[in-house]
Amino acid sequence: MSDKLKSTVTNSTDSLYQVNFDDAQLHVLKGQIVIYNITLKPDTAVYLALKKAHLAPNNLYELHVKKLILKQIHPFSLYFKHKLDIGEIVLSAPSLRVSYQLNHAKDTVIKDKRTLYQQISKSLKMIHIGKVMLNDVKLRYENHKGPKVAVSELNDLNLNAIDLLIDSATQFDKSRFLYCREMNAELNNYIGQSANGLYKYKAKQLTFSTRTSQLNAYDCSLIATRDPDEFFEHTYRDRFVSHLDSLQLNNFDFEIYNKYHTVNASNLILTNGAINIFGNPRTDPRGLKTDKIRTFPNVAIFFLPDIKIDTVSLHGINASYEEYNLKTKRAGIIKFNRVKGHLYNVTNDSAALVKNNICKIQLNTLFMNKGSLDVDFNFNLTDKLHSYSYNGKLGSMNLPAINPAAKPLASVLITSGRLNSLSFDMHGNSDGATGKVTLLYHDLKVQLLKADTTKLKMRHMTIASFFANALIIKHNNPDNDNAQPRSIPVVYQRPVEYPFFKTAWHTLLAGIKPSFGLDDASQKNMKARLDQHKQNVIERKQKKAIRMQKKEMKRQLKEASKKANN
Repeated sequence: MSDKLKSTVTNSTDSLYQVNFDDAQLHVLKGQIVIYNITLKPDTAVYLALKKAHLAPNNLYELHVKKLILKQIHPFSLYFKHKLDIGEIVLSAPSLRVSYQLNHAKDTVIKDKRTLYQQISKSLKMIHIGKVMLNDVKLRYENHKGPKVAVSELNDLNLNAIDLLIDSATQFDKSRFLYCREMNAELNNYIGQSANGLYKYKAKQLTFSTRTSQLNAYDCSLIATRDPDEFFEHTYRDRFVSHLDSLQLNNFDFEIYNKYHTVNASNLILTNGAINIFGNPRTDPRGLKTDKIRTFPNVAIFFLPDIKIDTVSLHGINASYEEYNLKTKRAGIIKFNRVKGHLYNVTNDSAALVKNNICKIQLNTLFMNKGSLDVDFNFNLTDKLHSYSYNGKLGSMNLPAINPAAKPLASVLITSGRLNSLSFDMHGNSDGATGKVTLLYHDLKVQLLKADTTKLKMRHMTIASFFANALIIKHNNPDNDNAQPRSIPVVYQRPVEYPFFKTAWHTLLAGIKPSFGLDDASQKNMKARLDQHKQNVIERKQKKAIRMQKKEMKRQLKEASKKANN
């Protein structure tokens, strides 16, 4: 049996792998075989020769199994009928090392085009194994694709295969995976850490079934290991934190992923979660104008592994964007609650992009958990200028609800006002954006603020607020029942160091602020009036001081004269 096993492995792998084991025991009455300390190792010399001939596989395996048990063996069926029938195979504490290196992007020429059944049919008419179980697998995965070897280690992995059947009927059965009716994988309590130590990622459970081609993940988190202040001391990149209750990937082609690390699926469903993006306030002094074009979705997708997903569906995702204002020493936050919608044609596959180079996104959310917002995005995935467009409409809400963003970021406190609707239509690329904003509202009043760095709070600017409400702020749009609503054209030039979300937000602000009357000309006019007011106050104080001085001099002269007369 030992010689047959070793020769079979050697011949079936073109001498790439060799197998050895310490001992084997046959229990005839039980119909059971136990094999101890099995090792499967690649022959390095053969691998290098295959690599030189461009025939080497992308994955290389090394396996050690403490004990292998073959149960319910039917020796008479094997001897008289040439049918190998085993009820169950159990591998105890297997340790598997997988080394991935991209040696070829498509299947190499197969020398022997016969099916596996055709290759064994002279000696065996059938191979059947009811169940194969691998429990408590230790897996070390080494990815040599990048500049550095990326290592992942899994310690709580269970694998099983059901109904492995190789015969004349199943040799062409495409519904089976590696001749098995179903293969299942289950990974529990997975925890990893990024190379720079700034993030941890974990999942409570991951499952995959070849029968359903469905990958599921539960309780998944990306966790920043440091608070924002400390985090930004170690990097110039934005800070991301996310959590998902569940992830479901449908029609996932595991065979393609295993060979080429290409994620090919029909649908990805993300359910109940949260994502927070915190914009980094620091800029790299070595490159103050470093272009953050990589943060644009139609650029960032090309830094992902090869991916082709027809539809990504979102259900109940809470998203937020935070930004730190260096002047006010405070962070403002914009929230999008209960996001739902779809992303279409999420791919960086060159062949797929020839057919369709547009990624469409359609979302519905509650802005600041108050107003219903519908927004559609279009991203051109092949344009060298990385063009995009977005349009949407925000429903009615009380304007003070946006104070968590307006107060720290714009130094404005909205004391009253009602938004009727906000509609926008923008077209942009890496250079900037143009479009139109129409903001309909009534009864707007504001309080202007100024950062008090000594007391670490925002101080009310009473006089400035009076001028703003009296002379600048447009309290309604339209101004009255007979007036036409104001629409603001937007022309925004993107600073190269602005990431995508910051660019989109400031593009909208470029239309929102003038809608309220806070355009550049109005703000300059208000500043001039404030400066004049301050000058008037100074002059009044000076005149008052002169009057008081003259009065004091008269008093002193009067007292001196009175003393002289006495």
